[in-house]
Amino acid sequence: MTTNTLVLSQGYEPLKVVPWQRAITLLTLGKCEVVESYDRLIRSVYTIIKMPAVVRLINSFKRRKKPVKFSRINIYGRDKYRCQYCTVKITLETGTYDHVVPRSQGGKTVWKNIVTCCTTCNAKKANRTPQEAGMRLRRKPVQPKEVVVQPLRISKVSAPDAWRDYLYWTGELE
Repeated sequence: MTTNTLVLSQGYEPLKVVPWQRAITLLTLGKCEVVESYDRLIRSVYTIIKMPAVVRLINSFKRRKKPVKFSRINIYGRDKYRCQYCTVKITLETGTYDHVVPRSQGGKTVWKNIVTCCTTCNAKKANRTPQEAGMRLRRKPVQPKEVVVQPLRISKVSAPDAWRDYLYWTGELE
């Protein structure tokens, strides 16, 4: 069974979820401190420690300036989770992405040729350009300069009890 660890910022804000092995590495390097532990033990030749459930970073960090990674989640974030043809709001589960210039016409899978799209518009546009399909593209796709901050998505059902005091819920916990 894999067990994950919640990583908090210096100010106790949830940043990300990492495998417990990564949390142990951060701990060993002195980059974090354990805030909550699971009951499970980790044994090595020289030590026995409790598996970290929640860790807090000791120092602040600056993100390195590097190009934004091309991914579905970053495309959706750039387009504000809206279909670029009809502007309907989409989710990770209901949305898709569309090649503005279809691959069959030489279109590449790159930032400037991919937009967020609902399944209805994707089917309507099919294997044509927006002009050929009689559809209007709301915004021209570009490569973003920075990553749009994505909220940390954790289900109430799957969140371990040790994390509950450190997460913000939009609904009521049972």
